[in-house]
Parts: sequence; structure tokens; C-alpha cells
Amino acid sequence: MKDILKPIIVLAAICLVVTALLAYVNQITQPVIKEAEEKAAAAARTEVLSEAKDFEKLDVKDMPEGVLEVYKGSDNSGYVFIVETKGYGGKIKFICGITNDGKMEAVKTLSHSETSGVGTKAVDNSSGYRDNFAGKTKDECDKVDTITGATISSTAFKRAVSTAFDAYDKIKGAGQ
Repeated sequence: MKDILKPIIVLAAICLVVTALLAYVNQITQPVIKEAEEKAAAAARTEVLSEAKDFEKLDVKDMPEGVLEVYKGSDNSGYVFIVETKGYGGKIKFICGITNDGKMEAVKTLSHSETSGVGTKAVDNSSGYRDNFAGKTKDECDKVDTITGATISSTAFKRAVSTAFDAYDKIKGAGQ
């Protein structure tokens, strides 16, 4: 009985020590990781809406499905939308900047799990696909063609842009 119990107790003790150490390291690194994520998010907002110096997070109800966050740029420069949609490989998260005159300034992919080489043509701008949307209105963005061989990924990209414009229309209609 002693030969069976001793290894079980040793393994349980090792598991408890390792778990406690992991929890401690997580507690120490969590604020650093959060700060880095906030800096990256602020840089992405500035990248898609360059005229804005600061951003105010808006708490808007009844946004279209897929809109995760909405920010208003300072100096009436426009709005930034974080949008999530489903692509071929899973969820894709985009950040879209729309100026006050209703034109897409820029779109950037924040995260994705699309197929390397094919699906990434649409989401990582290796083909220049996202540049097709810059400076265009919603109607003009709707007319951008999908990428052959990456139809699902590029359709997801267009869907995210359309969702951002729908949210923009809703906010502008509400007078915010």
C-alpha cells in the first residue's frame, strides 16, 4: 500500500506547487500584458483614423451583430469600429476607421486564423486587398471584388466593412 500511496502524494504535491507558481507568474504578468494590449489597440485606432488625436469609447446599444467596440475620434474626425466576423478558418477581428464624411479611411486585421497563403491574401494585406477599401463609401466598398481562391476570407472582409458602415449609419442617425 505504501508503494502505491507515496508516488500519488509526490505527484499531487508537484502539481500543487506548479499550479501555485503558474498562478503567481500569471498574476505578475497580467498587468504588463494588459498594458501592452491597450497600447497596441490605441496604435491600431490611430492607424485606421489618423486625424484623431484621442478616442472616446462609446457605449452604444443595439449595434449590428459583430460590432464589439465603438470609438469616437477627437475633433469630429470620425469613428472606429472593432468588428468580428466568421471567415474560412474561424473568427476574424477587424478594426475599421470611418471618417465623418462617411468614407472608409482604413481597415486593419487584428486577429485571424485563415489558411496561410490563400485566405491570408485578404486579411493580412499581402495582396493589397484592404487598400481597395480606403477612401470609399459603403456603396463603393460593396462593389469591391472578392479574391479568387480566397472567396470566403475576402467575403468575410467585405462583410466586416459592411457591418462597420451599418454601425456608422446607426450612430450618425442617433446623432452621436
